[in-house]
Amino acid sequence: MELNKIEQLLDKYLEGETSLNEEQTLQEFFNSKQVPSHLLSYQPLFNYFSNAKTEVYSQALPLKSKTPTVYKWFSVAAVILISAGVFFNWSVSNADLGTFKKDETQLAYNQFVESMQMVSKHFNKGTSQVNYLQAINTAQDQVNFLNELQNPIGRIIIVNNE
Repeated sequence: MELNKIEQLLDKYLEGETSLNEEQTLQEFFNSKQVPSHLLSYQPLFNYFSNAKTEVYSQALPLKSKTPTVYKWFSVAAVILISAGVFFNWSVSNADLGTFKKDETQLAYNQFVESMQMVSKHFNKGTSQVNYLQAINTAQDQVNFLNELQNPIGRIIIVNNE
């Protein structure tokens, strides 16, 4: 093979533009014993590929144990049972909605109003027992007001003495 053609193929190879046939030609050339001295630096590259093809991995690969198909079917059955249970529970609980009569709704409303009035009555009773705290808050506010008045007067006296 012409040396010029090999050099052109080598340039194409280094640019990543060669076809598989051209790479095979380069590999055959560099595997031969007639490689010119200025191309000897490329020979290990092509020898590596030919040597790599003959390498065999000798260690045993650990295989992942597959989960038995029984467990997969159990999970499928569980999903189906849960879905069916949710569906039937939902359909039974929603079946009675909208069947109330006007008398039943009025009765429920009246019971609700009575219970809210009872809560309001007990709440008002509880707040009336806490009203004495309002008197304490009022007295405390007056004391705080006197403290605020006293501080500026002290400042005025200090400023006048200087």
